[in-house]
Amino acid sequence: MHKRSWIALALAAATSAAMAQATPQGLWRTIDDETGKEKSLVRIVDNAGVFGGRIEKLLDPSKQDAKCDKCSDARKGQPVLGMTIIENVRKNADEPYWDGGTILDPNNGKSYRVRLTPKDGGKTLEVRGFIGPFYRNQTWQRVE
Repeated sequence: MHKRSWIALALAAATSAAMAQATPQGLWRTIDDETGKEKSLVRIVDNAGVFGGRIEKLLDPSKQDAKCDKCSDARKGQPVLGMTIIENVRKNADEPYWDGGTILDPNNGKSYRVRLTPKDGGKTLEVRGFIGPFYRNQTWQRVE
């Protein structure tokens, strides 16, 4: 009986560790939905239940000095590297996703409403940017 208790405890610990990873928080490799190429590393952080994300690394060596020339807010002309692109995202209490915030596409300077949905036990993140009924999905891969 004692052995079964240890096995149950180990399974419970493994399950809780997996559940802890099933959030948007972490470092993610972004994948371009049109080309399928890796673009950047984005770190998403939880600040008292409000999630935000910034570009931590650009994977294309030719884009290291890229600026957000098409942005229309305070980010206009600012370096893309280090830029905050996800803002004000919160857990949706009734759903398995985080939403309510925005995501910026530095390529076109547009901000979209965003929904972040962890998949595969937190190994991937479905990132949906949308305006009205129109949306675009990307699947990001967890780095850490």
